[in-house]
Parts: sequence; C-alpha cells; structure tokens
Amino acid sequence: MRLNFALTLLRIASLVIAATCCPGIGFAEDFPTRPVHMIVAFAPGGTADFTARIIADKMQHFLGQPIVIENKPGANGAIGAEYVAKADPDGYTLFFTTVGAVAINPALRSDLPYDPLKDFVAVGKAAVNSTILVVNADMPVNSARDLVDLAKRKPNSITIGITGRGAISDLGRQLFEDAAGIKLQGVPYRGAAPALTDMLAGHLDGLFGDVPTIMAQVKAGKLKALAATSSERSDIFPDVPTFVEQGFADVVGDNWDAVLAPAGTPAPIIAKLNATLVAAVNDPEVRTRLHNAGTTPAPSSPEEFDKYLRAEIARWGKVIRDKGITGE
Repeated sequence: MRLNFALTLLRIASLVIAATCCPGIGFAEDFPTRPVHMIVAFAPGGTADFTARIIADKMQHFLGQPIVIENKPGANGAIGAEYVAKADPDGYTLFFTTVGAVAINPALRSDLPYDPLKDFVAVGKAAVNSTILVVNADMPVNSARDLVDLAKRKPNSITIGITGRGAISDLGRQLFEDAAGIKLQGVPYRGAAPALTDMLAGHLDGLFGDVPTIMAQVKAGKLKALAATSSERSDIFPDVPTFVEQGFADVVGDNWDAVLAPAGTPAPIIAKLNATLVAAVNDPEVRTRLHNAGTTPAPSSPEEFDKYLRAEIARWGKVIRDKGITGE
C-alpha cells in the first residue's frame, strides 16, 4: 500500500518535470491556478456525494487549489452530465459520475442531451459500491436460492423496493427475476431511505441496495444480506456470496464511481488530474474513510476506464433493449 502511494506521488512529480521540458505540455505545469469545480449529479448526503467529497478533499491537497463540489441532481445523473458536457474543456469542470448517467442512460433515454463517448474524456475510475439484495431479518430465507424457492411457492407476493427506474437496483431485480424464473412485486420509492424505513417497519420484504445504504442495518442484524450483484464479493461483506456464485450467471451489475472531463480537455491536464485522483484514492487515510463508509477504492488510468466504460455502455444497452425497459 505504502509503495503504491509513493509511486503515485513520484508520478505526479514526473508530470511537473515533464511539463518543463517536453514540447506541447508546458501549459499543464501551472494547472490549476484557480478552484476546480467537481459536479456531482446527485443530492448532498448520498453515496456518490460523500464519496466525491472524501476523494476531492485529498485531491485538492495535491493540486494546490480547492476542489468545489457542486450538486446538480436529477434524471439519474443526466442533469449534471449535460452541464459538464457543455463546460469549457480546460480542466476546471469535472464530472464525478456513477454508472447510471453514462452507461445506463444512453440506452434508457432517447432524448439524452449528451453522448458519453463523444462529450467526455476519461480521467479515471475511482470506486465501486456493490449492490446487495437484502431482506427483513425475520424472513425464512438465508440465500438467493432460498428466496427463489419462497417466490415460487408464493408467486408475486414478495415485495422488493424500486428506488429508480433503470437504476442498478432496478436492473438487478429484473435480471434476478429472469435468471430465476420468478416474479417479484416491485414497489416504487423516491430513494432508498424511505424503502429502508418501510423494510424496518415490516411493510417491505426486500431491496437491492448499495453497501453504504444497507451496511449499518445488516451489521446490526436488522436486515439479511443474501447476494451481491457485483462481479466480485464486496470487501465490506466478504461472507456474502455473489449471485453468480449461487448459480445466477447473468445477475451482474457493478455500481461504480468515476471522474470525467469535457471532451477536448488537453491530455497533459487529464494526466495530471488522473495522477492526483489515483494518489488520493490510494492514500491510506482516504482508503480507510471510504471503507468505513462502505465504498471500495478502485482507481484506474484514463485508458483503462475508457475501455471499461465502452464495455459497460454496450452491456447495459443490450440488457435494456432486450428487456424493453424505458425511462421514467
């Protein structure tokens, strides 16, 4: 861990040195000279918001300028995405995004006012928030398989909260229904908080929730964690198997966070931003804070994230088209 952190700091230093001796990148040497604005497309206090604030707090230490968090919630991230897509490509406006805004929305909405592959350039992946199926502690099930058996005995009687049409939680539920050959009763909510309240009151059976949302209640024994939709087990809940491990191969959906910039942002500035992002996420204090909040650090290079984003857009596009899912 300390070695990786030290190497990342050396990378930042090398960018500064390179800026003084390599043609064409000298303008990155003085970047930034004023505050950088990081747009979060969700309301304050949510998972994406606090993850962005933890990371930005350390990034600004390396950059030597404040990073100002601006919340622009709405339309599953589309409002914030459009704002950044139209911003000047100078490195001073960044987009802290989740999978929904740039990998799910393109297939979900035909009127999307931006193209995630044409209007943005990758700075890097930042973190992963595993989505886990949880149920009331008193339900007589202890695995996804048990829930399938119960759902087959009592068709369309198990209620599952929906916190956003086309969100990872909603798509995970639909993938699970298809893979298991069952039908769950979806109950719409305006966010995870009211759904959790109803679960704890016994009015709702289950929910596909990200780890930061359900962590405290699971650890307190008030909810049972049955399966994770992530491609790997959550390091927060290593004892909770994935759906794949339980025989549901197609029930996979990682809920990730990443940083993008407007298309046309100079490559040297992107490189400097990525170096500071990686350094921040690899900082031992930041990793501890993220872990305690239920988020798994997952930094990447711009090239790695660009390749990953393209694969995510293709995958979710196919799922949404095949199932005929439309936006709210």
